[in-house]
Amino acid sequence: MPSAAVIDSQSVKGGQLPALSCGYDAGKKIKGRKRHVLTDTNGLLLGAVVTPASVQDRDGAKLLLCMFCHSLMSLLMIFADGGYAGKLEEFVRRMGRLFGHGESFGLGIVKKLQDQKGFIVLPRRWVIERSFGWLVKQRRLTRDHEKNPRHHQAFIYLAFIGIMTQRLTALQPVQPFAG
Repeated sequence: MPSAAVIDSQSVKGGQLPALSCGYDAGKKIKGRKRHVLTDTNGLLLGAVVTPASVQDRDGAKLLLCMFCHSLMSLLMIFADGGYAGKLEEFVRRMGRLFGHGESFGLGIVKKLQDQKGFIVLPRRWVIERSFGWLVKQRRLTRDHEKNPRHHQAFIYLAFIGIMTQRLTALQPVQPFAG
């Protein structure tokens, strides 16, 4: 059971999506959907939710945390980027009290360095970005062509099942054939 997790979202361009489940992410200038993902500190999936791209990161995070609160009982810290600062921090603190963690449960905001120019790997943030990279390697997940957002969410789970299976088989020692 993980004691820390990382949360982030990724906007995905959509094909011809229904208007109700499609939105426009003004920050990234993408029309489509947004996948909100919660991973452990190894980058393995704990939960995912697909929303219209117009949904703010904080609102999607609240939905994600509420949907998967049963699997978050062991968590003590959730790491996020600067887009999650604000009201979500108080929401996460209240969730921690609900789980019986008291004030030890919290949201850790990983901020960019003040003098940062260009790309710099930030602690804890690279984990979720690597997980998004694993998702994009799946051809079906580079764009969203599904009419129902839950179908896209199912393909996210299928992709991570494959990733977890590869990791498990890599950890198993090879048994010699005893004929």
